Amino acid sequence: MKKIDVVELFAGVGGFRIGLENASKKYNVVWSNQWEPATKSQDASEVYVKRFGEKNHSNEDISKVHIKDIPKHNLLVGGFPCQDYSVAKSLSRSKGITGKKGVLWWEIHRILKDSKSKPEFCLLENVDRLLSSPASQRGRDFAIMLASLSDLGYIVEWRIINAADYGMPQRRRRVFLMGYHKNTSIHKKIKSADVKNWVFNDGTLAKALPVDESKSQFSNNIKLEGDLIKLSESFNKNGTFSPFQNCGIVIDRKVFTSKVSPNYNGKRTTIRDIIIPEKEVDEKFFIDKKSLERWQYLKGSKNEKRFNKTRNFSYTYTEGGMIFPDALNSPSRTIITGEGGSSPSRFKHVIKTESGKLRRLTPLELERLNLFPDNHTAGCTDIKRAFFMGNALVTGVIERIGKSLISQLD
Repeated sequence: MKKIDVVELFAGVGGFRIGLENASKKYNVVWSNQWEPATKSQDASEVYVKRFGEKNHSNEDISKVHIKDIPKHNLLVGGFPCQDYSVAKSLSRSKGITGKKGVLWWEIHRILKDSKSKPEFCLLENVDRLLSSPASQRGRDFAIMLASLSDLGYIVEWRIINAADYGMPQRRRRVFLMGYHKNTSIHKKIKSADVKNWVFNDGTLAKALPVDESKSQFSNNIKLEGDLIKLSESFNKNGTFSPFQNCGIVIDRKVFTSKVSPNYNGKRTTIRDIIIPEKEVDEKFFIDKKSLERWQYLKGSKNEKRFNKTRNFSYTYTEGGMIFPDALNSPSRTIITGEGGSSPSRFKHVIKTESGKLRRLTPLELERLNLFPDNHTAGCTDIKRAFFMGNALVTGVIERIGKSLISQLD
């Protein structure tokens, strides 16, 4: 392909786009959509437009976008929100999967299904707990996704990837799904290949983010049987654990899955590598003496008696301590959406400066932990900028996958 036209769904502030455009000039975003429900302000969409322009950008509820308004594209990407993906749950008040409302996975499904010229590829991202949800039917949601994509003619491989395992500055675990339509050369290549070798060595994800085949374990084969409604009702009905491991592939509803370990010996980036000089940090990010005790309490271990007024009973609350301040010589913990603001928190990052002062991370530093360009979200409040990074992905993972896909096509 001379170019790969891309549609970016649930675009946020453009993490997929940054990663793909860093990977190759062949990636060409022809349409994007970002809509934040239940709020008047559309801050993420405004940042996206500010950085990439308003041409071919949609700030509309994706469920209301007609398929004819989405341009023809080769690659569909998106970090879709994690919800309940059951088909059967609301059957009594819907028209099956096409009538299921409020579940954004089915909007991805609709676009893949109804496009006259089906996208050759899809690259999707979600939280790693997707593989084991819901608690009542471990792995059901993921099984529905794999089966539905398989029914649309896609081979799909997946990996749970911790960005820090591949030298990036944040410990952020996410599941990535890479799909290939039956009309593509890669689909045909996989069909004639040794499945395990593709997953462990030759596949797009394996080339992008290598694994140690000698340490693979708990391999499993699964057949996804029945229509989507039956699968939704019966998959792993009495299972305690999800049958899906952190790596795998589905071909014609036949699943091979295995637990794998990363294999990386390159450069590793730490918090120290991304922080700005102390003299450039605004005073508002430093921890004052009045709040220090509260910070120490929230970060510390706990074994204390508590009382539940609502249910009128006492209990012992225990909680392990956290490293405080955060170690500079290692990757950061996962950024959360509540990272911004000066109020003490167990989960916000706090580092010690060269002068011995304690401070929170700045929005620019949070952007660097996700490998975004400096000040990509500038112009918004510090709290909102932190929220964006808590929702974003580590763009370096997408860059690696993007390069690997180009290599497969070449």
